[in-house]
Order: sequence, then structure tokens, then C-alpha cells
Amino acid sequence: MTTTSFAVDAALGGVPARELAATYGTPLFVIDLDVFDLEVDRVVRSCAPHGITVGYAAKAFLCAALAEHLAATPLRLDVCSLGELVTAERGGFPAERMYFHGCGKTAEELQAIVDRRVAFDVIDNDEELARLAAITSPADPVDVMLRINTGIEAHTHAFIRTGGENTKFGFALAAAPAAFARIAALPQLRLIGLHGHIGSQIAETAPFVANLDELLGLARIARASGHPVAEIICGGGIGVEEGPDDPRPVDIDELTAALEGRARGTGLRLAVEPGRAVIARAGSSLYRVMAVKTQGRRRFVIVDGGMADNPRPLLYGARHLPEVVAARAAGPDEPATLAGRSCENDEMGDYVLPRDLAAGDLIALRITGAYTYSMASNYNRFGRPAVVFVRDGHHRRVIRAETADDVMRLDVV
Repeated sequence: MTTTSFAVDAALGGVPARELAATYGTPLFVIDLDVFDLEVDRVVRSCAPHGITVGYAAKAFLCAALAEHLAATPLRLDVCSLGELVTAERGGFPAERMYFHGCGKTAEELQAIVDRRVAFDVIDNDEELARLAAITSPADPVDVMLRINTGIEAHTHAFIRTGGENTKFGFALAAAPAAFARIAALPQLRLIGLHGHIGSQIAETAPFVANLDELLGLARIARASGHPVAEIICGGGIGVEEGPDDPRPVDIDELTAALEGRARGTGLRLAVEPGRAVIARAGSSLYRVMAVKTQGRRRFVIVDGGMADNPRPLLYGARHLPEVVAARAAGPDEPATLAGRSCENDEMGDYVLPRDLAAGDLIALRITGAYTYSMASNYNRFGRPAVVFVRDGHHRRVIRAETADDVMRLDVV
């Protein structure tokens, strides 16, 4: 059970939490751009000496304002839906620095890849290969990569494990040479690289290296077949200590050095695609306590958010570090369960919280930047929260909170 930190004047990005709550309401999703920039710089500085390209995984969190911010960085952008693509475009992120993932792309998405001249499509299966070939021309070939399921399993939660023979993603190793042959017969497609993603929240270097070894072997086969394969994307989310139960993350410098060492002398460029690793620490979720009550031997602190704005505790057992924001000094602590207001047992974790915690107090869950807002829903017809950027004591809203009218906007009556 984790002891909660306590602050009378807690600040996010130099802005008092109480000011943010008063201005934008709660629940509220807050991104500290200084922290985000530091994390981006940390990854880029580790990758640059080894010639490794960095792509940001939009699925972790994306809005038009963040896309605009990312456009000024050296990062590429990994998108996996038309919605993410359009969001990036609205933020001014250039299509030639985007690439498109997905194991079930729609006809509209494939056409967008071609029409908007996205840098390349990461093809997941034979059906997609045929469908893309049918809408392209040898006079204007489209660059593609193949997503390869190398069979390497990362030691992570089953729901975020994307490698291994029993997962749905990519071409199996044994099927890859046949896919190379099919592309060779399609002059409208140009195979420029291979991609292998093994999961998220990975805390070890070894699975990344093993995945790369398999991809290097396939790259040699593809090149021998005449394909201009020039890049391998070493996919997989670098772990982040988001809560007290998470393992120590992989050392980024150790990882990039190990990857470059494996690929040295091959003439192949390498790339990684962090999402959580650069956005998680930048984000905080600000909630207001709605009620405190005791049921049997358990004390519950119920806040005005929950699984609708952050389903990760319920899905993955994720735990985040809370900070209590109150207008008074802290009293004695005692155990409590932090819970949301959804009509589910959406418990966020067991913590040691001030005994005198009361309705109206604020709680900031830290390190919630990744896969919280991006996985939010309108469950119980709740509106999704506003999103605010903070930096150096300044703040601005980049997504407004949804109202009841917003929740109803697609209903046809």
C-alpha cells in the first residue's frame, strides 16, 4: 500500500492545482510541456549517436495541439487510424513524416495513405497488401513496410503483448518470404523496411534485441530478393514506472547501444517508436473528492472521475501515484481505496490517505499521460474531461470538456 504525498499548494507545470480546477473544472487532464520536452530530448539524445530514428506512437495520446508541438521536433509520427491522421494534419504535422499502422485498415484509410502521401504504410496481412495494390499505380509507387510477428514475447501484461505466435499482429516469420515474393510482382509497391512490435511497458533489453535479430535475418532475405529494404523499426513500448508496482524500466542508453551493435555493418537504419516513454510522466489527472465513506472495514474515497476517463486501472491493474491537494495541513494517515464514480467497481488502488480527507479536496494522479485520455469513453454518458497544457506557470486549454450536448451530438431522434 502506497503512502500518498500531500501538498497544500501543489502545482502542475508551475500552475497551482486549485487554479486549474477552478478555471477548467474537474476531472481534468494536464500535460506539462516542459516534462514532455525533456522526455523527448532524453530519447533523441540517446538515439542520435547511433543513427536511430524516433517516431512518436500517437495512440498513447494525441490532439491537434500536441501534433503542432511535435511538428517542431525531429520525431516522426506513428498513426493507426484516419482519426489520428486527420488530428495530426489539423495540427500541421506533415504527412511525409507520418507512417500508418493497423491490422484492419478500412478502404478509406488505405485511400488516405495514398492520397495524402503518408511516408509509408506498415502492411499487416495479405488482404491489406492486395487491397493497397489495387488502388495504386506503378507510375506512382507507394512505399511500404511489412509488420513481422517474430514470435518474440515481451514479459508484459497479456492485453498489451503484441508479439508471440498467439497474437493477431503481422506476418509470421515463416510467411514473410512469400509476402516478399508477392510484393516483388507488384511494381506499384516498394518494400523499404520491416517492422516488429512486441508489446508495451517492456522493462528488459533482451526482447528488443531478440526481435531485431529475427528482423535482420529477414532483411537479408528481402534484399537478396531485390527489395530496397533500408530500415527496421524496432517496435515495442519502453517501460515507464507509472506506479508503485511497476518494474524498473529498461535503460534507454543500454537499449539503443545494444540495438546499434546488432545492426552495425548491415547498412540498415534503425528506428524506435516510444509513446508512453515520452508522454506518461508529462501527464496528470486532477480529480475532486466527491465523498468519503466507510463500508465494512474499508474506507472509500470517491472522486469525480473513474473508468470513463482512465480505464487502465480496471483493464490492466495500473496504479498511479496520487498527490492530495488540500487547503489545510495534513492530518494523520490511514488506508483508503481510491474509487471512481462509474457504475462499476472502478477502483484506482489502495493508498494511505489523510484521515481528514473530505469532499471538495483535490487529488492529482501523477504519470497518467499515456493511454488515459486516448482510451477514455462516454461510459455512463459521462463527458470526457478537458485537456490543458501547462508550462512555466502558464496554462491553456487544448481540448474542452464535453457537455451533455456533446454526448448527445450523434444521437438521431
